[in-house]
Amino acid sequence: MENKMTKRINFSIDQIADGGAQVKLNRALEKIAENIMDPNTDPTKKRKLQMNVTFEPAKSGEAVDVDVQVKTTLAPEVSVGTTLLIGKDSRGKAVVNELKSGAKGQTYIDPDDGEVKTDTGETVEQVEKQDKVIDLQKKKG
Repeated sequence: MENKMTKRINFSIDQIADGGAQVKLNRALEKIAENIMDPNTDPTKKRKLQMNVTFEPAKSGEAVDVDVQVKTTLAPEVSVGTTLLIGKDSRGKAVVNELKSGAKGQTYIDPDDGEVKTDTGETVEQVEKQDKVIDLQKKKG
């Protein structure tokens, strides 16, 4: 007759692989908590933790290899967007710049440095220095 004090199943998640399964579970929970607190993710999105315990019996049927795998599904980072201005320079080469002013061709005052800038973020002063007006009326001598 079986002793009533003997456990029929002596197997506990927190004791699998000398506590290794619990360590994996705790690490996954920490990742989820960090992902929820990350200001670059949506805090209301669902996260998922999945623990798979696989049992592989030996041919004798008297022993079972157990494998524990923990997976997390985290919320992705919130996307960021911008508008790019595309065109060609005076040599016909493609030019791509990020729109900084909010409207193509509009200048703005940069709040970081107080400079007047073009729609692509270059200072107007720099652009004016670069633009060399060619005087077609000027005679070569």
